[in-house]
Amino acid sequence: MKTYSFPRGGIFLEDATVPAGDDFTVAFLPVLSIIPLARRPGRTARALVSVGDMVREGMLVGAGEGGSANVHAAVPGRVVDKIDWDDGEGRSCSGLLVRTEGDFDRLGTNKEEALPEVFPEGPDYEKLCRVLDECGIVQMEGSGRMLSRILAEFLDSPKNDSPKDGPEDTLVVRCVFDDPWLAADRVLCARRPDAVVGGAAFIAAALPGIKRLVFAVSRNAVDLGRTLLEQGRRGGIPCGLVVTGDRYPQRNRRELELILDRYGREERLDLGKFLVLGPATLAAAYDAVRFRRPILERYVAIGGSAVLNPGVFRARIGLRIGDLFKECGGFVPGDRHIVSGSPFFGEKVLNLNEPVTKTSFAFAALRESQAGKRKVGDCIACGECSGVCPVGLDPEELYKTAMTSTEGPASHPGFLECHGCACCDAVCPSRIPLADLISGARGDCRG
Repeated sequence: MKTYSFPRGGIFLEDATVPAGDDFTVAFLPVLSIIPLARRPGRTARALVSVGDMVREGMLVGAGEGGSANVHAAVPGRVVDKIDWDDGEGRSCSGLLVRTEGDFDRLGTNKEEALPEVFPEGPDYEKLCRVLDECGIVQMEGSGRMLSRILAEFLDSPKNDSPKDGPEDTLVVRCVFDDPWLAADRVLCARRPDAVVGGAAFIAAALPGIKRLVFAVSRNAVDLGRTLLEQGRRGGIPCGLVVTGDRYPQRNRRELELILDRYGREERLDLGKFLVLGPATLAAAYDAVRFRRPILERYVAIGGSAVLNPGVFRARIGLRIGDLFKECGGFVPGDRHIVSGSPFFGEKVLNLNEPVTKTSFAFAALRESQAGKRKVGDCIACGECSGVCPVGLDPEELYKTAMTSTEGPASHPGFLECHGCACCDAVCPSRIPLADLISGARGDCRG
């Protein structure tokens, strides 16, 4: 089967300390949970319960406002405190500290199977968005933005030039594993292909203009792609399978659209606009539509050179990060750095009491040797950064322009062309935060 990839740059990411992406363990239920009310983006959800109140599993405890999503209790129990903390990037967060008590309404039961269909009279976009908002469904692979807003922006975005009359757009199911730390998403796809495809089918049916599903799967997961394609064809909507490269940043929207455009031309398909969604988001949408189930848990990869027994866990939202590391047997002796997300591009974790959130997909504990040199040095003009840039830019030149130019960064068009994949950061021997510096200058250009 042909493999499609972007033409230049990028890097192959490898890490032997990543847990295997072929199985998972159900994490122990926490004694104490921190149900996050605020994390990026948007404002804090308005707490609907007070200290001392009892909450039920799946109960609405925070009302989304100003771009924040609804928040539900992942466990039953008593609210013992409201807490605030700063994450590793200096952002303020807040949450409800819940002590687990009482019975679980959803865990291990089949009560949800009896719910009526959301669309008894046919697909309905407005009803779909209402259900997604009520269940607090967000983009779980990155931004954490409300899914209903992403769908609305897709509908409002301009059309591509098309020889056909009327809309012929494509929902892309992105299962591109160009980073080994996406192990949890890989497990989800393997264990719940019906939910991933079902969520895509619900959205495609309700969204005006979506006429096709395309499963974009990296070549290191072709068998998984075939399984998803088989599931998709049962739904009656036209489906296609695109095998992508596994060089980072293949899953970035720009690189993905490059190969999708090429695939469409070669297959003589008018794919229209692309709505790109990941497996965790689609599975959550399926659970919301089929069962009215909010996001109560997610798959999370735990690993790194400072972890005794790496693994993938199905963990409740609000479970403290430290509890997950305990399930892996704890840490090896010595200093360590904790990172949320991929260690290649993730964020520092300052406190092991921070909770698993809707957008958590991995946590790594790194020894000093794996964490690498932390001190930023001077640019040595090695040229490594330009060699990996998928856009063909020279990050060294952009960095020096941002630091020294008296005319401002707007004088160089490269700032607007950069899309922030951070390949340059990953290979810089001097640990210069090139992507952040270029991103800041790009913001100046657009401001």
